[in-house]
Amino acid sequence: MSLDLDRLKRAVGSGPVARIVVLRTAGSVPREAGAEMLVWQDRTEGTIGGGALEWEAIAAARDLLIRGGIVERTWPLGPGLGQCCGGSVTTVTEVFTAQNLPQSLPYIRPLRVAAQSGGLMERLQSLPAQAAPALIDGWLVDTALPHQRDLWIWGAGHVGRALVSVLAPLPDYRLTWVDIAADRFPSEIAGSVTPVVAAQPERLVPHAPRTAEHLVLTHSHALDLSLCHALLSHGFASLGLIGSDTKWARFRARLTALGHPADQIGRILCPIGDPNLGKHPHAIALGVATRLLLRTDSLKDQRTGTP
Repeated sequence: MSLDLDRLKRAVGSGPVARIVVLRTAGSVPREAGAEMLVWQDRTEGTIGGGALEWEAIAAARDLLIRGGIVERTWPLGPGLGQCCGGSVTTVTEVFTAQNLPQSLPYIRPLRVAAQSGGLMERLQSLPAQAAPALIDGWLVDTALPHQRDLWIWGAGHVGRALVSVLAPLPDYRLTWVDIAADRFPSEIAGSVTPVVAAQPERLVPHAPRTAEHLVLTHSHALDLSLCHALLSHGFASLGLIGSDTKWARFRARLTALGHPADQIGRILCPIGDPNLGKHPHAIALGVATRLLLRTDSLKDQRTGTP
């Protein structure tokens, strides 16, 4: 993926971090160009495909963490790695600290000694939006992330945690996770997620983009209703509400009494998930995530099958 400066800034907050990114591929490979992961001495985040390739790349990244720098390497996915894919993966591993954190994009640095800068800026201007870094005349160029879908998850209970665990690794989403107290969140949260503590979560609604998608699944039916009321007044791309058919019937009546028109109330999807998968938190999360991934428009359209 292209460089996410906010995520990288959070990552270096706990010390030096190595970023492994797939620069290019050939033949059969486990992941596409642009796949990336972050490596610290004691943990990792993300994946470039797993298996022996990832294991060796992590070990090399931890060696690089000691001395710093940037390294390009091509990995043949054959007997040497004990894999049978038959292709090859070229990675770039780069160590970032608070001192060398890029301040803006595009981020340009020499990858090879023979790099020449002539005409680089002109070529950058014609560079299309892309998911993977570009190598131009020996210079490595990271561009801004492609447009991400804003997804606000209201509630850090069992279903909220399951949803975040499923959705956080996906590069297409920018997650904002809201609950009423810090101790309601897990001790470790992926760097791609922005946790927000708010005693009155509904007061955050005006700060959400009107193009954002929302999933309301707090510990309180009263708070769920307040959030639905606030979101209907504010605007949204899609809104899913956890609950039963009985809960939804009561909410429809109460939202009508609050003055919301039926066509707007009808945009809310309740219940969420896929009933065929069951009611376990991760089953609900899998159903919601599948709907989000299958369509690029609203949750409501996914349920009704509207083209």
